[in-house]
Amino acid sequence: MPNDSSSITSIISRFKTDKPVRKTSYQVKGVLMKEFPDESLIPFINGKYRNEFLYPRIQVKILNEEIYLVGIKEGVEPIELIMENIELLNFGNITFKIENIESEKIELDIGCTDKAIHYNFLSPWIALNRVNLKRYKGFSEKKSKDRTDFLRRLLSQNIAFIGKEFGLSLESRIFVDLSLESLEPKFLDDGKAGSFSGSFNSNFVLPNYIGVGNGITKGFGVLLSNANESSLIENSEKNIEPIQDLPKDWE
Repeated sequence: MPNDSSSITSIISRFKTDKPVRKTSYQVKGVLMKEFPDESLIPFINGKYRNEFLYPRIQVKILNEEIYLVGIKEGVEPIELIMENIELLNFGNITFKIENIESEKIELDIGCTDKAIHYNFLSPWIALNRVNLKRYKGFSEKKSKDRTDFLRRLLSQNIAFIGKEFGLSLESRIFVDLSLESLEPKFLDDGKAGSFSGSFNSNFVLPNYIGVGNGITKGFGVLLSNANESSLIENSEKNIEPIQDLPKDWE
């Protein structure tokens, strides 16, 4: 099997605050844009680079009531720089003091491998948008295989999109084996999008804590894999399967 891979640098920064953060990713980005308008991070989160980088190079997450900044390639250095200057986040009705920042920079070979990598969704994966939601609704509840196959194809496309964004040729097929809590989507955005929770296996290595699917800039589709060790992974997040060989019937 060809091995389409490329080495990239990513950074994960977790902000320890004096109180739990019960805000959205959008609200955090809004405060960063207001309080730090001259930081090099800002164009990556205010939409300025949207056409240049279709896949966001800096992503803001709220996980376990903590703020995470995740940077890939061009997004690494801006996160390193802002960590030197950030002490408070003032939301108007509440201010968070940054007590500590735990950061980890990783060199990782992303792309296809001959192993089955296990991923957990730490936040719901928005698989269904306005275009494909109607088609998914057309599958009857009795045809669970049709639903599963459809979602597998969508997730493979989500992963392929990321790979192509980082210059991979993707000569190999992307294997996906889903294990979702339910095939009934949780509807978002006034019923115009559908999300799922659970896990999956794939032969594609991606960095921890990045997002896949729709709503990445809102903090959806966050991944945690067993492909690389991370000192930032909490004990509650370590319940992931060991790396395994691909199924024998996979070609």
